[in-house]
Amino acid sequence: MLKITWKFLVLCLALLYLGGCASSEEINRQAASSYMQTLNKAKYQGVLDTSSATAKRIHNVFNRMRPYANQENKTGQSFNWQIAVVQSRELNAWAMPGGKMMFYTGLVDTLKLSDDEIAVVMGHEMAHALEEHGKKKANVGTATNILAQVASIALATQVGTDASGLLVGITKDWALDKPYSRSAETEADEVGLMLMAKAGYNPEAAPKLWEKMRKASGGSQGVLASLSSTHPSDESRQENLQRLMPQALELYNGSKKR
Repeated sequence: MLKITWKFLVLCLALLYLGGCASSEEINRQAASSYMQTLNKAKYQGVLDTSSATAKRIHNVFNRMRPYANQENKTGQSFNWQIAVVQSRELNAWAMPGGKMMFYTGLVDTLKLSDDEIAVVMGHEMAHALEEHGKKKANVGTATNILAQVASIALATQVGTDASGLLVGITKDWALDKPYSRSAETEADEVGLMLMAKAGYNPEAAPKLWEKMRKASGGSQGVLASLSSTHPSDESRQENLQRLMPQALELYNGSKKR
């Protein structure tokens, strides 16, 4: 009976997952709508920055990198890249599916970022959009939720409903969702590094940026903090970027010959 039940559940899982996957076009459209709402809110609050020296620098880096980002677009969907700068002390930047981006002035002003360091962040966020991490996260979220529900049904007969729910929740969070997010962050670091180098920004700025971020966050993250975070530790990011530096420098030197 248990074997038959598991076969049935696996079949249901497959069907639900396939039915729940959203297309790139659909997610990009939803992101564009959400982005417009965010922009309108920023305008209403009077925090949309279009004229400061910091905003102009961010837009200059964005405009220089955008053609190279378009060259790297393998999604099958054309991106209408947009960027907005918000006056805020927050150390943050983000990109939505389809190339909708936002930078916070605090990231540049507080950390005193050079244009090369702005390009590190810009490349990282562009890479999130190009690699469709938003789409993958949405679909992985659907799949892991279904998987967790299936596992909970199976475990309930073994350990009881309340205990099984707790166990599956912990497993889903640590074994499925967070490692996926960390892998996406690492991929964005790597793709972004090559993108900024192709655009003529010095990739050697990348490890230096994460050193600034480490100091701004109050020091090195411990092993447990790294495991429980959706982002890799700053030290591991630096090490990985240094590993890729010869390839990135080759692209950077090639860009100066164009």
